[in-house]
Amino acid sequence: MVVGDVTRCYEDFASATHNQEKRALNKTQEEAGMRSFAGRDILSLKDFEHNEFMHIFEIADRLEPIARGRRNSDLLKEKILVTAFYQPSTRTRLAHEAAMHRLGGHVNGFADAKMTRAGDFYQESIKDTVHMLEFYGDAIVMRHFQQGAPQEAAKWSSIPIINGGDGWGEHPTQVLTDLYTVQRELGDVNGKSFLAIGDHRMRTMHSLGYALSQFDAEFVILTPPDEAPTEEFLAELDDKGTNWRVVDHVKDAIADADVIYVEPVVQANYATGRDERGEEVARTPSAYQITREVMKKAKGSAIILHSLPRMDELLPEVDKLRQARYWEEAYNGVVMRMALISLVMGAWQ
Repeated sequence: MVVGDVTRCYEDFASATHNQEKRALNKTQEEAGMRSFAGRDILSLKDFEHNEFMHIFEIADRLEPIARGRRNSDLLKEKILVTAFYQPSTRTRLAHEAAMHRLGGHVNGFADAKMTRAGDFYQESIKDTVHMLEFYGDAIVMRHFQQGAPQEAAKWSSIPIINGGDGWGEHPTQVLTDLYTVQRELGDVNGKSFLAIGDHRMRTMHSLGYALSQFDAEFVILTPPDEAPTEEFLAELDDKGTNWRVVDHVKDAIADADVIYVEPVVQANYATGRDERGEEVARTPSAYQITREVMKKAKGSAIILHSLPRMDELLPEVDKLRQARYWEEAYNGVVMRMALISLVMGAWQ
């Protein structure tokens, strides 16, 4: 048998295997009465159901060996992902791009809207920009400093919009990554206590609160008074059935936490396109800081997550502790985006 024949046999086998898995997943999805992800906008976790989280986790598990092997597949070889980033990003943009490459697809887009006609003198409307971008790919990942911008884009786009973070609104792909990390590291999201430390006006905190309504988990809020969640958001959590409570100091809850979920207290302004330092920034008060000394009171089985970048709320001295999982979290960010993109683009149902 010549090399070309071997290659074709392998491709045929891989295609047949994928089709078998796809049929099995389709049957499972139909039996669960689950909404299809194909062509679907991913804008918020507010309306996600438990079985949808678990379905995404299952697809991520199936795709994880590709990322672990540092190889690319051909699952989305005929697809293009457009990245429209109106706000700075490292992990969210590059994780989506890496995920698309791992799936064999292609990427185009922009990382600085001010270097495009969408963000320069003309300040092109989201409607007009999206009507243009939809011809350049098969899905759009958008990060924007305006809360609700991805929802506005979805009104006008004929292709799926994935929210890569919108102002102070939500960050669904990050929290899907975080929960997938908990699932892999601790075996289950259910039964876990999440100590969420940081600015609770943040988009990650909003998505986390909504997501935990679909699990038997506790959402423990630790934040400075001027960064507390709004009464409207807490009322939403009550309506959705999220189990939440507020504590005043990291020492009050660290011993009971299964997941120590850290975000900065000293924050940039998420409602601007770019927020550069003009002067020295404040220090994180000890009540909201994770150090080696604080971690002496934590469970040995607990894990620390941080979406990064960090300042002094999570000190480098913690990096070598067995509970640190934020580098694994960053890796899982690629795997999770592989799952989500392939679902939205119809490679799985």
